[in-house]
Amino acid sequence: MNSHIAVIGAGSWGTTVASVVAQNQPTMLWARRDELAKQINTQHQNVDYLGGAVLTESLSCSAKLQDVVQNAEIVMMAVPSNGFREVLIEVAKYISPSAPIISLTKGLERETLMRMSEVIVEVLPRHSVAVLTGPNLAHEILAGQPAATVVACADDEVAKQIQVLLTRPTLRVYTNPDVLGCEIGGVVKNVIAIASGIVEGMGFGDNSKATLITRGLAEMSRLGVVLGANPSTFTGLAGIGDVIATCASAQSRNNAVGVRLGRGESIDSITGSMKMVAEGVKSSLSVSQLAHRYKVDMPITQQVAAVCEGTTSASDAMVQLMSRASKAELD
Repeated sequence: MNSHIAVIGAGSWGTTVASVVAQNQPTMLWARRDELAKQINTQHQNVDYLGGAVLTESLSCSAKLQDVVQNAEIVMMAVPSNGFREVLIEVAKYISPSAPIISLTKGLERETLMRMSEVIVEVLPRHSVAVLTGPNLAHEILAGQPAATVVACADDEVAKQIQVLLTRPTLRVYTNPDVLGCEIGGVVKNVIAIASGIVEGMGFGDNSKATLITRGLAEMSRLGVVLGANPSTFTGLAGIGDVIATCASAQSRNNAVGVRLGRGESIDSITGSMKMVAEGVKSSLSVSQLAHRYKVDMPITQQVAAVCEGTTSASDAMVQLMSRASKAELD
């Protein structure tokens, strides 16, 4: 294939984005497993990750990374954060020098606490970098339900190019120059979603969940602003929008993990039973460590990290949060 869009990673979100983009421009998807690539090419389905949903027929899939990346005019990375750098290093062998790279991954690199855009800059420093984020549940986007997403990029021309590439009659695409803020929003909302799920799993009602989500948003904003983000980003699609979708939906893997934790299941049992990655399980500790590094108070994140690391129970975490000293809301 000559000029095309490459999407690296055939999980639920990578496959969904590839299917959407394939309606606008020739697109190739990379899957780790050859049998999955064959299923997408012949049946136009990704059964393990997206059930019976039908993909765009023109979407092509291959398990050969070189075939997917070579000649691609844009490369989209949809690999979980724990394998992002490793796959990107392989992508670097074949990528065109002018191809922008878009991260679809909402996580931090555990060893370095780097955002995915920072990993891209380190591995491929001469390429334009963008981030795709927002309230985007894969099944709903694939079904063509009305939704919006955000392309964050410091280069306005590249952002507009990606905006055109992704826009569909049922998908509005906004641009935002605040890459840092959009990434922090995407990472921290997964932690908030686990906490929200814990509240639900423990049997508490809407007051408890609303309190948790609101205070979680305060933590997101505090961290982002200290790191240099635009505060307005957290009241937009990449912040509160993504939090609402992730905390309210049974489709959210992070929320589902939280519900099971709240019901008393162990984190090892939960993650062992899942086919897909819940980024918040790994990211919660990384976010907590990042907050400690920059002296940002994030008590909800700290407790979620402890639960996900297996060092405390959901019920003990709730006691710790509710017994904290009273303070002014805007502090």
